[in-house]
Amino acid sequence: MLQQESLVEYGFNRAIITITAIMCALLEIIDTTIVNVALNEMKGNLGATLNDVSWVITSYAIANVIIVPMTSWLTQQFGRRNYFAASIIVFTVASFLCGNATSIWELIIFRFIQGMGGGALLVTSQTIITEVYPQEKRGMAQALYGMGVIVGPTLGPPLGGYIVDNFSWPYIFYINIPIGIIATFLTLQYVKSPNYGEKRKASQVDWWGIAFLIMAVGSLQYVLEKGQEHDWFEDNTIITFAIISFFGIYFFIWRELVAKYPIVDLRVLKNKNLAIGTMLSFILGFGLYGSTFVIPLFTQNSLGWTALQAGLLLVPSSLATGFMMPFVGTAVQKGVPSKYLISLGFSIFFGYSLWAYTIITPFTGERDFFFILMLRGIGLGFLFVPTTTMALSTLKGKEVGQGAAFTGMVRQLGGSFGIALISTFISRQSTLHRANLINHISPYDANVQQRLESMKANFLAQGSTVERATQQANQLMDSMATRQAMLLTYMDVFLYIGIFFLLCVPFVLMLKPVKTNIALSQTSH
Repeated sequence: MLQQESLVEYGFNRAIITITAIMCALLEIIDTTIVNVALNEMKGNLGATLNDVSWVITSYAIANVIIVPMTSWLTQQFGRRNYFAASIIVFTVASFLCGNATSIWELIIFRFIQGMGGGALLVTSQTIITEVYPQEKRGMAQALYGMGVIVGPTLGPPLGGYIVDNFSWPYIFYINIPIGIIATFLTLQYVKSPNYGEKRKASQVDWWGIAFLIMAVGSLQYVLEKGQEHDWFEDNTIITFAIISFFGIYFFIWRELVAKYPIVDLRVLKNKNLAIGTMLSFILGFGLYGSTFVIPLFTQNSLGWTALQAGLLLVPSSLATGFMMPFVGTAVQKGVPSKYLISLGFSIFFGYSLWAYTIITPFTGERDFFFILMLRGIGLGFLFVPTTTMALSTLKGKEVGQGAAFTGMVRQLGGSFGIALISTFISRQSTLHRANLINHISPYDANVQQRLESMKANFLAQGSTVERATQQANQLMDSMATRQAMLLTYMDVFLYIGIFFLLCVPFVLMLKPVKTNIALSQTSH
């Protein structure tokens, strides 16, 4: 059997493989967010409704979350280099087809295919980077990979905004094509495939496991993506998919534990480091994607910023994360316990959330956000590297790919849960705040009467009739209450996210020290 150290590369080869893997991870992650700012253009160009066009995002996410857990098995079946290259080709060809789509449903189908290729890119990139670095340098390897994962989601919106403003929406897909061609060539030239032994025959494939996996994570992702839009369990479709997801998860776990050749080997979770790392990856996904979701939402809806302005706001934060990662990777290599670095990251994230809570006003500007978001970036830098290093540090052979698949899927599901919870909370909390504010706007209150009269006089001065001016004054007061309710809601979101991360600190500190370095001789398979 091959020794895993035979996969370790040095010098030029390792640099090329690292660049290729990060490039592919960036491609996949940027494509999850780059379409967000182009939905209106797609809607008008393809004659679709807003509900239809939202499936462009949902179909990609569902395909991602289905394929990620299967990547380890598919790698064993076809060889890592072949599977990785095929995934890049699928992603690239689907990108071309997306740009040439002539109807919304064509675009949705091609985006699903693109997601099937893209999900494999993210996880396989992490496995490749982990294995081409020697054991003692895996912290730095995760730092390099993490730069792509963290920076990607925030590069999408400003890049998409620039392309839509200066070209047209198909070009957000076309830019993937030259990068995909280069990445395919480099993969075939430099990436090695470990020998995992005999491939499974068609009769040995865990077809039931695949079916239950699609049922479980596909339905769950649909519920998370569409729940708020359909008022959650008030809608029969959401109830149906929630039930399918529940039974899918139950039968999937049962099947994988009894199957001779499981599609996803759940037994690898017996590794304590991976179990803890998987749990922390869920929390990391919640914080990363949740905060990436709420900041553009607040700046666009409450402050009236454009999508490009909102997207650019997050870029310095991502650069701060990327800047921190090599330092954190070095700290991990030097033996600083991961739990202390993770706790520091959670504490910094709490500080960022609390600071954001204190500065939100109708007049909050870019300067107010700059240093706060830099703090967020530093906090994420302390979270990603130790979490992923802890998860994969004591895995060997094909377990590395299985562990990367688990952490990748769970991080994405954490992000989906975060976005679903935050969007639901904003919708319901803003209604409560508005109701409370309206209750305090009494026509018998002297201050309210004075304010209304002042507004009414202003509209009269602009030429409105008395009746029209009264109506306009009441509408303006109502819109002010709505805006104030939204501001209070976003303050609550930042505060509660911060408290959630602060509560994680004592649990992380209670983790017992775990073995993070093993001899290369132990990594044979």
